[in-house]
Amino acid sequence: MSALFEVEGLSRRFGGILAVDSVSFSLAEGEILGIIGPNGSGKSTLFNCILGQLRPTAGRVRFAGRDITGMRPSALARLGIGRTFQLLQIFPGLEVRANLLAAGQEHRGSMAGRLFGPPDAGLAEEVERMLAFFRLAHLAREPAGSLSYGQQKLLDIAMAFMAGPRLVFLDEPAGGVNPGMLAELGERLRLLNRERGASFVLIEHNIEFVMGLCSRVLVMAEGRIIAEGAPEAVRADPEVIEAYLGG
Repeated sequence: MSALFEVEGLSRRFGGILAVDSVSFSLAEGEILGIIGPNGSGKSTLFNCILGQLRPTAGRVRFAGRDITGMRPSALARLGIGRTFQLLQIFPGLEVRANLLAAGQEHRGSMAGRLFGPPDAGLAEEVERMLAFFRLAHLAREPAGSLSYGQQKLLDIAMAFMAGPRLVFLDEPAGGVNPGMLAELGERLRLLNRERGASFVLIEHNIEFVMGLCSRVLVMAEGRIIAEGAPEAVRADPEVIEAYLGG
């Protein structure tokens, strides 16, 4: 069976620095893939090259058999690829429900539809589903900025799913989230995977979160993939231990 997503020989050079060095990997439909590595290993640069924030120096990216190398983020969203960032992309002054509505309107419909269509752009039912699924319904009328950081993370991911993506890239989803809310976040992601068939690629520093969520893990160091496999095999790899602990 062909892969849903493929990266082939992706590189990004900044002057004399090779930040991403011939990285290749693929993702099957319905898979949750984790990418870990120490600070400066190239994880965020890799994401940015894949998702249109940076143009790669070399290599190709394919989604559902289509070459998407260098495509703009808005075009990728229309194809069914979503993303969250390390910094939350919410509107703190708007109610939680309004945040979801704004996210849905960004990805659906024409300008004429937004100007002359119903105020909710026909998204009211999907907004309610997202509120219920992410257990935010009791906060629907609260300003997003008043939520706890973990709740804001859930809202951020819910906003990404208003576009109905097949594949979502998560950038440090566990960062700054307390342990109780982190368990809730992991469970929501597992349910999205099981019930909606969503596929995920995440970069993350919280190794325990990655090991408990992902079926396969890639490890980056100095811009290269140094290990790949099942979580327990990766955890025991001597090269991975050296990369994190210095030997």
